Amino acid sequence: MRLKVCGMKHNPVEIARLGPDYLGFIFWEGSSRNFEGELPQGFPEYPLRVGVFVDAAPGDILEKCRAFDLSLVQLHGQESAAYCRGLKRRLEETLAPPPRLIKAFSVGSSFDFGTLSEYREACDFFLFDSRGPLPGGNGTGFDWKVLENYPYETPFFLSGGIGPGSLDEIKDFSASPAGRFCYAIDVNSRFETAPGQKDAGTLKEFMDAAPWFQPGPRN
Repeated sequence: MRLKVCGMKHNPVEIARLGPDYLGFIFWEGSSRNFEGELPQGFPEYPLRVGVFVDAAPGDILEKCRAFDLSLVQLHGQESAAYCRGLKRRLEETLAPPPRLIKAFSVGSSFDFGTLSEYREACDFFLFDSRGPLPGGNGTGFDWKVLENYPYETPFFLSGGIGPGSLDEIKDFSASPAGRFCYAIDVNSRFETAPGQKDAGTLKEFMDAAPWFQPGPRN
């Protein structure tokens, strides 16, 4: 499994040096972790950069893809399957190589996985997060047992309240039938001292102790 650190804002260079697979930059003004400005000159090509958007116009997404050299686009709003298909076409027609597409879903105990079927053609990954007042970064988890009902082979990112004490749960989940489709672990607010300010020391301890994490560049 891979590791994505999302909600980058104040110290992305420091966190990039730790070597997670992905850094997530939120481009949504409603978030306290909304990333504004530019990355510093010489920012490393790895970790790969993920742009997180909430019901954004496709043109705005394309602009951010170019400006930040995004490798993945994460849709964290109410985007329809038709929207995802149209965006994927635009990305493929406009950018080379085109960013891969992640569609996030808030999961509860009664989540209907059948609703994902129409998204499968357009999305390279799904992301499963907990329900909360915001599209993401709520710091709360959900019962991963619901993923026992996951009926597809589309790889997914697992998110929602994952913190320093979650390693045993992740280990158990990775050994479950649904765990074989878990492509990456997505962490955010549980590794912060303030919104967008990541605790590099705690994150490094987590990475060093994670048996599933392999440091170094990976596509």
